[in-house]
Order: sequence, then C-alpha cells, then structure tokens
Amino acid sequence: LIVASATTAISVVLGTAGAWLLQRYRYRASGLLETLVFMPMIVPEVILGVSLLIFFVSVGLELGYLTIVISHVTFCFPFVMASVQARLSGLDPSLEEAALDLGATPLQAFLKVIVPYLMPAIVSGALMSFTLSLDELIVTYFTASASTRTLPLEIFGRVKKGLDPSLNAISTIFIGVTVLSVVATEWLRRRNP
Repeated sequence: LIVASATTAISVVLGTAGAWLLQRYRYRASGLLETLVFMPMIVPEVILGVSLLIFFVSVGLELGYLTIVISHVTFCFPFVMASVQARLSGLDPSLEEAALDLGATPLQAFLKVIVPYLMPAIVSGALMSFTLSLDELIVTYFTASASTRTLPLEIFGRVKKGLDPSLNAISTIFIGVTVLSVVATEWLRRRNP
C-alpha cells in the first residue's frame, strides 16, 4: 500500500504536469516526446523490468523500495497523462483567459480553474495508477531486493510453496474492498447528482 500510494502521488503530479505542458506548449519535438512518454504502456513488462534492472545496476542504485517506486512511476504516470490529455482536449481556452482577466495570477488560474476542470481525469488516472502499482508483479520482481517484499511478491512466493489459506483471506479482503468501493461510489453519485 505504501509503494502504491507513493507511486500514485508521484504519477499524478508528473502525469498532470506533463499533459498540461504538452497541451499548452507545442514545439517541433513534442510528438516524439509524447511517443517516448507512452512507450512504457506498450513495452512488455518483462522487457521493462529487465531494462530498469540494468539501468539501476549501471547507475549504482541499490535495489529496494526506492527502485520499486521509480519503476512503478515509469509505467504508471503515462496512464495519468493519457487521462488528463483526453480531458484537456475539451478545455475551452477562454476559461483560463477569463480568470486572468479577472485578476488571477497564472498559478491561481491553474489551481482554481484548470485543476477543478481536470479533477475527474486526475482521479481516474490516480485510481488506475494505484491499481496498476498495487497489482504489479513482473516489474517489481526485477527491481526489488531480497529484503523488500510487496504484496504481489508475497503472494507469488506463497503460491510457489503450495496452497495457503491466507491467500483465500487476502483475495476475500480485496474483493470485499472492491465491492464496498463500488457501492460507496454509486451511493455518493446518487446523493450528489
């Protein structure tokens, strides 16, 4: 949960800022940069995990939770960025101009006009990022040390040993939390139309 939460927080900041900057400023290499950013979404996880492992070893970064978070951010923030870019494509530029005309600074216009407009996309990207990070096994397997254990690695280790009743308990908890989250979301949606 800590790794997934840290990954989500960093991915939301990077994905939102990246989408905003690519939407706001167009230059000759922006298409190439956008393609490079979305590469982790289409590269197989084994290749991504091995390449990140080679990178961490070559720069002398010790494997652990930091490398896991860096690797999770690498493939999670493009999902946030894609979600925010889709929302930005429908943004009316006059909203920001009106805020600036009414005396807001560019930062205030961004925080009080643009971010509330982007909030549904930011939340959906954050949920996608959290889910992907919480569920990631392959990339984590390559970028974790022997002493770092995440939930997918722990489950994978227990499955290799044989059937364990604790796996049933973990699965039940995750299904229950998922069902409760969906019910709570629907209840909030109906309560505040």
